[in-house]
Amino acid sequence: MMKNPEKTIGNLIEKQSVSYIASISEEGFPNMKAMLPPRKRTGIKEFWFTTNTSSMRVVQYLKNPNASIYFCDKRFYRGVMLVGTMEVLEDADTKQMIWREGDTMYYPQGVTDPDYCVLKFTAAQGRYYSNFHSESFDIG
Repeated sequence: MMKNPEKTIGNLIEKQSVSYIASISEEGFPNMKAMLPPRKRTGIKEFWFTTNTSSMRVVQYLKNPNASIYFCDKRFYRGVMLVGTMEVLEDADTKQMIWREGDTMYYPQGVTDPDYCVLKFTAAQGRYYSNFHSESFDIG
């Protein structure tokens, strides 16, 4: 059993250049997508990502907020899946909070671009794999 899940998993997440997010299609199937790492996170409970408001994922999360995110350390063949809910946020404070210089490459109109929004994932449970062993855990 992990001694300190938040530290172990937090360290794994911090070192990854890609994250994977999953939504649920209208037909009830999981849809996975590679994303840039989260812009901000609070431990292993809350994660903020940027995306296009016009994206298929935003439509899916608005209809069904059930979601998962996955981080994989290919070098050591270990990973963590977190399950929870995804919110689509378009308020000015949240958008400003995670805006970075250079984001105009994706959102030409800047932080107020109507095609820029924030995805906030809140984890409820997780499953960690390392050294041929998996374990599930709750996130408080």
